[in-house]
Amino acid sequence: MGKGLLFFCCACCILVLTIVNLSIGPIVSGTVTNFTQQNWGTLNCEGKKDDWDDEKDRGTKTDDEIKYDEEYEYNKCIREKGMHDMEYTAFIFDIVIGFICGLIGLLHLFDLKKDFVSNTGLIGLICGIIGFALTFVYVVFNGLVYTTVYVEDSTYSQGNNFYKRNGDYAFAEKEGDKYKCLYFDDTKNKKSMYPYISDLGKKQYNYDKDALNTLQQNCQYDSSVTAEPNYVESCTKAETISLATATSYLNGCEKLYVDHTFSGIENKDINDRFLTSLILSLFVCLASIGLALFGFLLFRTPGDF
Repeated sequence: MGKGLLFFCCACCILVLTIVNLSIGPIVSGTVTNFTQQNWGTLNCEGKKDDWDDEKDRGTKTDDEIKYDEEYEYNKCIREKGMHDMEYTAFIFDIVIGFICGLIGLLHLFDLKKDFVSNTGLIGLICGIIGFALTFVYVVFNGLVYTTVYVEDSTYSQGNNFYKRNGDYAFAEKEGDKYKCLYFDDTKNKKSMYPYISDLGKKQYNYDKDALNTLQQNCQYDSSVTAEPNYVESCTKAETISLATATSYLNGCEKLYVDHTFSGIENKDINDRFLTSLILSLFVCLASIGLALFGFLLFRTPGDF
């Protein structure tokens, strides 16, 4: 297979994969805005930075408390806003790069403008480098948001239903004379009781008819019952819940569950969009490297097209 054909294939790969990304990207599709009720492009990260600096100057919180609160919120804002901006930037540039290089490569394959092959190689080299750089930065931001941002009740659209739970929907299990909290991290890190975006594809965060019929009703924490002790909140303050403090409400419960009220698969949809656009963008990065490589070879030896 000639260098010219490989050049053309790399350009077509960039174009096709980016067209797919434009239809499923979590930002460009509007899915993130609907899910979070926020436009990540207008997030005020400078305000978050000021809050962080003010809290450090105030000295009323420990370093760990600031780390899991103001510092986390600032880093989260930077990553979300960065992903928003880079998704639009990378996808638009990749579409343009794929179309231009693909069109020029196609003309050369039909023996048109063969005297322009050297320039085509140079264009491919420059476009490949730019495309790789922009797409790789997007991949980094996407990966950071996907794996480090907690889905907290206050910022997402489905109410206070996002407490973290395992595949059995449990957030605590009975261990001797106490309940062990499965997701306790630190008394200063209350966010550990929430899942990451990368967790949302799991069955426990989407509609599951079987779970509705099999979980013990009296062992489920119901966030709508204000008189009921908030045992999930207790797991943000300590690693265990003493049976002495548990009410008769928990009699016979080997596990404590989060009430299962997800009525659809919206959470799986947003997880799949993040993951799919991340994977496709990695392939775009590889195709951009190929475009730059074969562009360089064509620039050096245009007669080998």
